[in-house]
Amino acid sequence: MTSNEIQVTIPPNLEPVYSNMIQIAYKEDEFTFMFLHQIPGINQARGKAVVSISPTHAKNLLQVLQRTVGEYEQKFRPLEASQEKAQNVTSMTGYS
Repeated sequence: MTSNEIQVTIPPNLEPVYSNMIQIAYKEDEFTFMFLHQIPGINQARGKAVVSISPTHAKNLLQVLQRTVGEYEQKFRPLEASQEKAQNVTSMTGYS
């Protein structure tokens, strides 16, 4: 193992979750991502996971997502921004 590699242990009972809606909240010292599953046909969403990270990690995540989406598009197909974007990702500031 090189100095840049880490060993990752994933518990066998860790279940993947599907999210089709994300709320992002931020304050000075953290970004919080609330992954939700919006139920089709009704005005309701269920929380699936909440993840908080530092602002520096949020910036790194943005860079990794941009690079990874670019790789995806080269391998499969270009993606266009959905008109649903405003409905599926919302941002809140100054939460407590």
